[in-house]
Amino acid sequence: MENKSIDIRKLSLMSLGIAINIIGAFVALMLKLPIYLDSIGTIMIACILGPKYAVMTGVCGSLLSGMTFDIYSLYFAPVQISTGLIAGIMYKKGLLNGKKRILGVMAFSIPTSIISSVIAAYLFGGVTSSGSSYIVQVLKALGANDVLSVFVTQVFTDYIDKFVATVLVSLSINELSKSFNSPIVNNK
Repeated sequence: MENKSIDIRKLSLMSLGIAINIIGAFVALMLKLPIYLDSIGTIMIACILGPKYAVMTGVCGSLLSGMTFDIYSLYFAPVQISTGLIAGIMYKKGLLNGKKRILGVMAFSIPTSIISSVIAAYLFGGVTSSGSSYIVQVLKALGANDVLSVFVTQVFTDYIDKFVATVLVSLSINELSKSFNSPIVNNK
């Protein structure tokens, strides 16, 4: 059996990412925002440490949010897995900065939209604790069925949510790199 030491730097960064996810989710929930703010930490860790650590960060954030203030968050852990994996890949390909961000965010917001739509529509009838549920209700009132109203809402709100998250992450990483006079992200 091989003895592996704990990397305190990675563990600390992941803990920060989990805290950012939980705080973002709590703010979005309390303000009933139509975006979620629960994946900022996941995307940050995807950029700094890579997809494997981002997945762990996202799932832990969903579990802690679900056990403390938003039970729905537990069911959406698969969305965090998708976000962590694909955001890490998009970052490594250079698609989360500048004008390429538009395409890079789309590459991981579409799969997350599909996953979250299926979860929201089939488990909850489209109504969750999120502020986007108001949009779903409006679309239903206009005659759209559950799946369509949830999917249309998720596509738009997920894209905006992930775009905002990547901008915040990019700004944070750039500022931290300046503060420490070295790049925060290891591009290995």
